[in-house]
Amino acid sequence: MKLRYSEAIYSLQGEGKFVGVPSVFLRTFGCNFRCMNFGLPRSEKSRADKLADGQRYNEEVKDLIDNNVHETTKVFEDLPIIHTGCDTYASIYPEFKDFNRQATVDEVVEHILSLTPEGKWTMDCGQDVHFILTGGEPLLAWQRLYIELFEHPRMQDLKNVTFETNTTQKLHPEFKEYLETQTRFEVTWSCSPKLSVSGESWESAIKPDVALDYHSTNGTDMYFKFVVADRTDIEEASRAVEAYRAVGVECPVYLMPLGGRSEEYNLNVQEVANICMEQGWRFTPRLHISLFGNAWGT
Repeated sequence: MKLRYSEAIYSLQGEGKFVGVPSVFLRTFGCNFRCMNFGLPRSEKSRADKLADGQRYNEEVKDLIDNNVHETTKVFEDLPIIHTGCDTYASIYPEFKDFNRQATVDEVVEHILSLTPEGKWTMDCGQDVHFILTGGEPLLAWQRLYIELFEHPRMQDLKNVTFETNTTQKLHPEFKEYLETQTRFEVTWSCSPKLSVSGESWESAIKPDVALDYHSTNGTDMYFKFVVADRTDIEEASRAVEAYRAVGVECPVYLMPLGGRSEEYNLNVQEVANICMEQGWRFTPRLHISLFGNAWGT
């Protein structure tokens, strides 16, 4: 079996609990969401309503497809950056699947370790490089293959793994058992449930039973990270947290300002920081936006 992924990069973790930590990111292909409405007015129809009207893409992605960008662009890194909808569109829309790699576990390990400064997870200075599985949705299809990946001989010095997930995919029993019994590396669930600002519905995005599945996995850590633009999003995030708490999920909550561009991010950052101080939630920046802007490979 091969793993399909759109990019592997070495950078600093820009969000959440481990912000600033040197990390390798493996971005898997495929997602159950489209997040078509990020960056658009709240008056926009939901994804469900858009699909009912035959609208499968947000306008920027539709323009790219209509102009055959997916056929004329040669390499992933040359694909245009978009500013509305999901910024990792090439990892979720099937029209862009040919930009993604299909690789064996040996090939994946060779690729990701070639990105680290010393070709290993624990550097000579004592700092361990973190491994981030992101997407797309990394828990959509590859769970049992991750066992083979983590058990690879060159992965034995790995110490920290984070799954950046939308918190809608239950764990395969075999994968959950593996995570509960292995003792080599720490596992963190970075859970980013999608609010209505994304265009996804509450029913499809807020899954307390799935959050409980992660939370009940012995030996793992977990936090929530909500992308918010204003106080309307804060109120919705509060409702989501209460829904998770109702089934026994208690963990830290981070708020992250919406913004794929520095200009948009800077408009939201102060208000979100103030709300965090008012309500006692944790603030997470978008460090990669501040350092690199919105660009592939960062």
